[in-house]
Amino acid sequence: MDTASGKPPPGTPDLTVHGPPPEPAAPVLLASVMHVADAIHEVRTRVAAVSGFTPTIVAYPGYGSTTWVRVLARVVLTSKRTATSGRMRGWRAFTSVPVPDTDVEVEIDGVVHAVRADAGGLVDAVLEASLEPGWHTVFLRSQVAAPAEERILIVAPDTTFGIVSDIDDTVMVTALPRPLLALWNTLVLSERARTPTPGMAVLLDRIVDRHPGAPILYLSTGPWNVAPALSRFLARNLYPEGVLLLTDWGPTRQRWFRSGEEHKRNNLQRLAQEFPDIRWLLVGDDGQHDPEIYADFARSHAAQTAAIAIRELSTGEAMLAGRRQHGKGPVLGHGGVPRLSAPDGAGLAQQLRKHGLL
Repeated sequence: MDTASGKPPPGTPDLTVHGPPPEPAAPVLLASVMHVADAIHEVRTRVAAVSGFTPTIVAYPGYGSTTWVRVLARVVLTSKRTATSGRMRGWRAFTSVPVPDTDVEVEIDGVVHAVRADAGGLVDAVLEASLEPGWHTVFLRSQVAAPAEERILIVAPDTTFGIVSDIDDTVMVTALPRPLLALWNTLVLSERARTPTPGMAVLLDRIVDRHPGAPILYLSTGPWNVAPALSRFLARNLYPEGVLLLTDWGPTRQRWFRSGEEHKRNNLQRLAQEFPDIRWLLVGDDGQHDPEIYADFARSHAAQTAAIAIRELSTGEAMLAGRRQHGKGPVLGHGGVPRLSAPDGAGLAQQLRKHGLL
């Protein structure tokens, strides 16, 4: 939204996500938790200032159409070394401190828009633009931080196919059902040492080659802190360039914890509204809630769902995730949407080929 007018740009879709209201939490206890969280943030901010941390704009890839763009970035306090190199590794990514309510200018093709970061330092704004399809660069500036550049993927108006892919245990073996190992992978392990899921990079690359101009969005419940590391992992392992859609951790004013499922459902609903003519290939794994989330989307948006492709976890991973057995191969999903499953990218490729998607 362009804060100068308080209204969305002309021609942009209604992005209001309608659904059940958030579950009410105990007001007094939740208020106490938020008070503690605010106090901790204040202490972290003071420590960061004493440690010589500097305000930094961390820009994330965005996307849009030829008439509007969604800009994603975050304003944080981080070490001068990290700010200079632009590389945050392992646990150091979680030492950055969000700078809330910061005014940021976004320059798109010479036109400057005023936006404002939220309480978590996140900039997530839809702005009017007039750009040709393909990747573009926009510029972000603030009085408190050095300028940054952000790449924006502009989707062509005649695009009819797109890909939404999970990350954890779908394109990257992170073993999320094993909490301790997941914590190690997230906070300590370098992206150089992380393991790509066999065949998935080749699969996604072949799909993009089969459907030129198809946007790919990596939708994950991971926190924005790890976005730079995830981007490096994807590039290092030759995954197609795409847009990260991540979230924040911790309590909100309405609930104890942010819902990863809600984050995925809302973004899928948003994409359906933003690009009504695109049919989405939904790629995930059966270790968390991807099958249920994708099935619900297919049930309500069958015409916008090309297929559901689920990577099967190993037996050990499935048991730890509470999945006692896998599906038995291709089955017909809701509204005639194919649901495919295989343990790796090669197996999914064979099934996608049978359905004419590869």
